[in-house]
Amino acid sequence: MKIGIPKEIGPGETRVAVVPDVISSLTRSSHEVFVETGAGLAASFSDAAYERAGATIITDPQLLYDSTDALLKVQPPQFHPVLKKDEAELVREGSTYIGFLAPIANADVVRIFARRRITGFSMEYIPRITRAQSMDALSSMSTIIGYKAVLLAAERLDKMFPLLMTAAGTIPPAVVLVLGAGVAGLQAIATAKRLGAKVEAFDPRPSVKEQVKSLGASFIEMELPEKAETANGYALEQSAEFIQKEMDAIRARLPKVDVVISTAQVFGKRAPLLMTAEMVGLMRHGSVIIDLAAETGGNCELTKAGTTVVQNGVSILGPVNLAASVPVDASRMYAKNITTLFRHLFPKPDSGPDFDDEIVRGCCITHQGEVVHELVRKSL
Repeated sequence: MKIGIPKEIGPGETRVAVVPDVISSLTRSSHEVFVETGAGLAASFSDAAYERAGATIITDPQLLYDSTDALLKVQPPQFHPVLKKDEAELVREGSTYIGFLAPIANADVVRIFARRRITGFSMEYIPRITRAQSMDALSSMSTIIGYKAVLLAAERLDKMFPLLMTAAGTIPPAVVLVLGAGVAGLQAIATAKRLGAKVEAFDPRPSVKEQVKSLGASFIEMELPEKAETANGYALEQSAEFIQKEMDAIRARLPKVDVVISTAQVFGKRAPLLMTAEMVGLMRHGSVIIDLAAETGGNCELTKAGTTVVQNGVSILGPVNLAASVPVDASRMYAKNITTLFRHLFPKPDSGPDFDDEIVRGCCITHQGEVVHELVRKSL
């Protein structure tokens, strides 16, 4: 197959879908890899590095879209500023797309894919099962996001993270509260502990309690729901009554907290509201909230995606696309995920996807002119 790697055109996007190190894993299976010139520059991967790895550099983006059988991307298709067309219309009819799709939010892209008989695979929908872990791009990016969130907090906070005993007296450690102990939350806990903070965490899933404690953090105890996650490992939407209990537990801790790292999200839905403006007012002047759920509505009532809000001296940051701020490692991890999925979909040069396979079936959104993913089809 001819595999195309276009340059990402989204504002602020620095990642690239495939890095030079993984090119050989594709070419040794007789695939040809075509990379748009400059595709890896923002992540410090030069055209020359791709050529040395065995890829062909394409200077004309239209030619890249026209001549490839499979397109591997990071961001969902969007309007191309040079070619003056949506990327969903540029992908060759009848070919394959693999990348983040956010299909429910990008319904028009899904419809175009179906109309143009493009087989579209969404990285978000890869099942969270053991044999798909090496393809799980959401977890890879969440690892980076959780790490970077703590660094943002440390930079913004008006005090230091670690306990220090100096000739000028003892400086107490910063107190960090992490809401949600998924991949991002656990990485935030680990990073905050490495910086010397005192860390508390909460998650409605009883299964993560031991993981939180193993990282040296305290787990906030409260009555937990009987069922808190789906069969695929995603957090379930909880009742209004339980959310209120969560908020009460969080409210009691806020006066003593310096930093809140909020990561609570429900797959495919708006993020749960866990902190009201009134609750933010309980935090001391100079404290910081990093709301990693900003792109899906935010866990804090005052969050505004992509900007910083200061309320009563408390800074509320709503970072978006935080993984793109660490483009080298984010690209390396994503490239491993997407090429592993590609090889799973096309195990031999002359073979296609096995739609009886759980992984293939779980992440395929469109195929043969139809929306084949049940959840996405219902949402449309």
